[in-house]
Amino acid sequence: MNQDRKSILITGCSSGIGHHCAHGLQKRGWRVFAGARKAEDVQRLKDEGLEALPLDLDDSASIAAAVDLVLERSGGRLDALFNNAGYGQPGAVEDLSRATLRAQFESNVFGTLELTNRIIPLMRAQGQGRIVQNSSVLGFVALPYRGAYNASKYALEGLYDTLRLELAGSGIHCVLIEPGPIESRFREHAYAMFRRHIDAEHSVHRERYAAMVRRLTRPGPAAPFTLGPDAVLKKLLHALESPRPRPRYYVTFPTWLFGTLKRLLGSRALDRVLLGVSRGEHRA
Repeated sequence: MNQDRKSILITGCSSGIGHHCAHGLQKRGWRVFAGARKAEDVQRLKDEGLEALPLDLDDSASIAAAVDLVLERSGGRLDALFNNAGYGQPGAVEDLSRATLRAQFESNVFGTLELTNRIIPLMRAQGQGRIVQNSSVLGFVALPYRGAYNASKYALEGLYDTLRLELAGSGIHCVLIEPGPIESRFREHAYAMFRRHIDAEHSVHRERYAAMVRRLTRPGPAAPFTLGPDAVLKKLLHALESPRPRPRYYVTFPTWLFGTLKRLLGSRALDRVLLGVSRGEHRA
């Protein structure tokens, strides 16, 4: 194994963005350590030719073991981390239990930060590194019935904006990627979490939930302007290989649109736009 290749650890590689980026970076010459939660996915990734390893962000022992394994294989060096793993928990805010919200944050925020904090000292010792967080358009605007996911992405954006300031001058670049709708298994996983954690039958939102379930389960693109995962890979490559990566990268037209509207509109006007988008989803 060529130890001179730049190396990266990617979380959430079983499907979607993580899977595509792992293969894309490997083809580009990166040494990719591909993390996945389930043993069968780890084996499948190995069969595909990736250096795969078990990594469950809900488990501190799994995080520690994964970092130790990566450093053992890489000779103690890691050039980049792409925090991609996570899921979306649908449901109205008033239907979210404390346990449901905690579970969303354990995976999307707490585990991600714990992994990041295990990598930072290594990158400080190297004098360089790239930490890239896959966030979302819902990290800076909110849509109804996505409160847990909105909150987790808002939290990540706050942490990574702070981290970028704290790492200034260290040689470590901290970057946010903010996709809109991307082809993946996100809706499938979100629907499973909705069924597991939300009592739709006894909710005042049950009619809206019925429309939401149709959106989550219908075949085809999740929303207008949906792009393939290669759109994220292109931004990730720039974040990893540019001498001066941007603090954040928008992906898909909705992200650019809502980013612009948030700068131009007041809260009430933006709310009207977002409520219009939500009503359009429920009519679809």
